[in-house]
Amino acid sequence: EVQLVESGGGLVQPGGSLRLSCAASGFTFGNYIMSWVRQAPGKGLEWVSNIDSFGNTHYAEAVKGRFTISRSNAKNTLYLQMDSLKPEDTAVYHCATGPTGLGPRGQGTQVTVSS
Repeated sequence: EVQLVESGGGLVQPGGSLRLSCAASGFTFGNYIMSWVRQAPGKGLEWVSNIDSFGNTHYAEAVKGRFTISRSNAKNTLYLQMDSLKPEDTAVYHCATGPTGLGPRGQGTQVTVSS
C-alpha cells in the first residue's frame, strides 16, 4: 500500500522560507517520478513541481526560481524547499506519485503565508 506522509508546513511571513518533507513507503520510491501539488482555499488542485529518478526537475511558472524540489532515494523522502514565499502560496501541499501529481497523494501539510 502506497503511503505518503508530508511534514514541515506552518505559518511564515511573506519573504520567508519553509522546507517540506514527504516520507514514502509501500512502493519502490526510487523508480517513480514524484510531484508536489497544492490546493488553496476554494480552488482546485494545482501542480507545483516534479522530479524524476535521475533528479531532473520541472516547475510551475508560479514557483519557478523560488521553490526547489529534491529527493533522497536512500531515505525514500521527497523535499520541497520554498523560498521568497508569497501570500498566494498559501495552500495545503501534498506529495504525489506521477509527473502531474494525479497518483496517490498524502494527507498534506498546511502552508500559510501571512504577516
